[in-house]
Amino acid sequence: MEERPETELISIPATPRASTPEILTPSGQRSPRPASKEAKSSTAWTPTSFISPRFLSPIGTPMKRVLINMKGYLEEMGHLTKLNPQDAWLPITESRNGNAHYAAFHNLNAGVGFQALVLPVAFAFLGWSWGILSLTIAYCWQLYTLWILVQLHEAVPGKRYNRYVELAQAAFGERLGLWLALFPTVYLSAGTATALILIGGETMKLFFQIVCGPLCSSNPLTTVEWYLVFTSLCIVLSQLPNLNSIAGLSLIGAITAITYSTMVWVLSVSQQRPPAISYEPLSLPSFSASVFSVMNALGIVAFAFRGHNLAMEIQATMPSTFKHPAHVPMWKGAKVAYFFIALCLFPVAIGGFWAYGNLMPSGGILNALYGFHSHDIPRGLLAMTFLLVVFNCLSSFQIYSMPVFDSFEASYTTRTNRPCSIWVRSGFRVFYGFISFFIGVALPFLSSLAGLLGGLTLPVTFAYPCFMWVLIKKPSKYSFNWYFNWILGWLGVAFSLAFSIGGVWSMVNSGLTLKFFKPPN
Repeated sequence: MEERPETELISIPATPRASTPEILTPSGQRSPRPASKEAKSSTAWTPTSFISPRFLSPIGTPMKRVLINMKGYLEEMGHLTKLNPQDAWLPITESRNGNAHYAAFHNLNAGVGFQALVLPVAFAFLGWSWGILSLTIAYCWQLYTLWILVQLHEAVPGKRYNRYVELAQAAFGERLGLWLALFPTVYLSAGTATALILIGGETMKLFFQIVCGPLCSSNPLTTVEWYLVFTSLCIVLSQLPNLNSIAGLSLIGAITAITYSTMVWVLSVSQQRPPAISYEPLSLPSFSASVFSVMNALGIVAFAFRGHNLAMEIQATMPSTFKHPAHVPMWKGAKVAYFFIALCLFPVAIGGFWAYGNLMPSGGILNALYGFHSHDIPRGLLAMTFLLVVFNCLSSFQIYSMPVFDSFEASYTTRTNRPCSIWVRSGFRVFYGFISFFIGVALPFLSSLAGLLGGLTLPVTFAYPCFMWVLIKKPSKYSFNWYFNWILGWLGVAFSLAFSIGGVWSMVNSGLTLKFFKPPN
């Protein structure tokens, strides 16, 4: 009589053998087990590594199946991640159903805005060669640092760094990380929100003037009153509860940013160029003045790339497990977003400088378009351009204000140990909106300080991520990776100091009189 293999003798007929290659996930869906080839090639240890064929070989088939199912459950749920119960009450982490599409919308809305419109001003001081070179280097640099932030979101097993400040504290220490990251990130969020109120209010005023024309009433609204109107609209939209809930607004902001950026440079290059146009860098009376103006121009280029202070927060809205980590959809969305960001920034900078040369006013290409061609372009097109800018400012205000709302509610929930009610949450957002309004009224020149803002906030984008990679990932000492990130980080710090000095010099010499939409003479 033939001997049967031992595996057949211990098999259980009641259970189909075809079911063993699959595991049942908590959601009720079957997912295939990892292939044996992948299992052999993976040497990384996880807390479920002990559930291995070698360990399970002496155990019977039923127990083996139970343990394998348990392993699949733990890996599917991301068992290592320790969730803070307070996160379920805060607007950034309240909803974790984000995806790659949401990441693309948020990154594009945060990455393109009014700062792109002043890029031709930097080219007026840098010229063609240095302007294009600096813009290209800055784009590649910030794309690399964004990749670093995406990878560091879950760099330590069992911990999700949901906010930029949390990652800085993990890298630099609790106190030093707080001091290094808190000021520039708050400055980026609150300062950008205030600048958006100024730009949005003045753009609404110009839109009204274009649409109404000579039929306007004899007592039109003042600029401050238009600021108040725009602030009120921002406050109404800010009542959306969390970061995922404003994905629709971010989509609108992304579409309007792409549209008005394209319209601005297309309308500019399609018109006749002003007489006596020149593409030589602006000459200043002294060598020191020329150096400071170049530093300020490079600061404008650096300020064009923003949004890194929101990268951790955007990724925090996504679910994450061992099988489906959050960095995968986040990076997919970020790559799509920054492809469109490049399609917006480079044509605006190059097309704007080609159309106006060094006659570019300090307010940027939209200022130049209104000043030089307001009578040549149909009023409908001009009005649509300004209206798209207003929509984009309203959308950008929401995503840049969300970290501030999160901080307010974190302080409240820490003190009271309960979530914010609707009235408390609304009160925080109304308070923040009007505080930004009063700051904008008190400092109406804030929107013209692109160089200074770029210098002060440059480490968040270009320097800190490189230091964080070295301190958290700990690459081999004196390796290429180690040298590369240290050099980039310290270059970012040096540029930050230089650009800030150039921004202060430009601010002092302009007498704090620059306005974003002040028509040229």
